Amino acid sequence: MSTALPTTAATAELQTDATTLSQAELDRLTDDIVTELKTVYDPEIPVDIYELGLIYKVDINDDRHVDVEMTLTAPGCPVAGEMPGWVEAAVARVRGVSSVKVNLVFEPPWTSARMSDEAKLELNMY
Repeated sequence: MSTALPTTAATAELQTDATTLSQAELDRLTDDIVTELKTVYDPEIPVDIYELGLIYKVDINDDRHVDVEMTLTAPGCPVAGEMPGWVEAAVARVRGVSSVKVNLVFEPPWTSARMSDEAKLELNMY
């Protein structure tokens, strides 16, 4: 089963092997994961990583293991070594998540088109 995890300008995907997850539980996990992702900020940008469009994909398997694909605004980001750990810790706080793995990817490259309108407004990009 595949359910869209809406980001903002772009779409991250939420996928699950729904053999053990009800739709209600999947919806709760989705909402809670998004809430936790919105607590993670790039220290140089006053917008959370979800609204920036840095989360490309979230997969939940039937054992409630979560794989996250994310990127950075630039490959040379000063927190490149730390941010995946912040994301892992945030998702791990969600009730019902058994484990988390974060994969940092650079394809496709991040652009400001992935940002939400809210993020663009916050950064005066209109």
